[in-house]
Amino acid sequence: MSEDDREQEQDGAGDDATRPSGAESRRGRRSARSGGRKGRSGESGSADADSSRTTESKGRPTPARDGRQGRVSLFRKVGRFLREVVAELRKVIWPTRKSLAIYTAVVLVFVSVMVAFISGVDLLFAQGVLWLFG
Repeated sequence: MSEDDREQEQDGAGDDATRPSGAESRRGRRSARSGGRKGRSGESGSADADSSRTTESKGRPTPARDGRQGRVSLFRKVGRFLREVVAELRKVIWPTRKSLAIYTAVVLVFVSVMVAFISGVDLLFAQGVLWLFG
């Protein structure tokens, strides 16, 4: 049962005349009731209100591709690449010295265990081949 249905039953006005007939009218009622805030689906109000708010909330519109230059110089490409690398490195969550030491110890122990296992299996197969063909 939706929130609209519960409110109508509580108010005693649950007949079909007061119920919204479609999804668009329900969205309109929700937006009017919540003071124009965005609903769960990201829509609020009518399409006219959305179109007038798009440029206000986003800022300037995205530049058209027609205004771009056809070719960009190599230095600009390298500069953009380096700026993007620095921006991505700033997003990285770097480990603390303690966690780095723990991770290093775990990796070294795991690698040494695997080296011992592979060496043992190799020695076992070598002895088996010598015994079989030897």
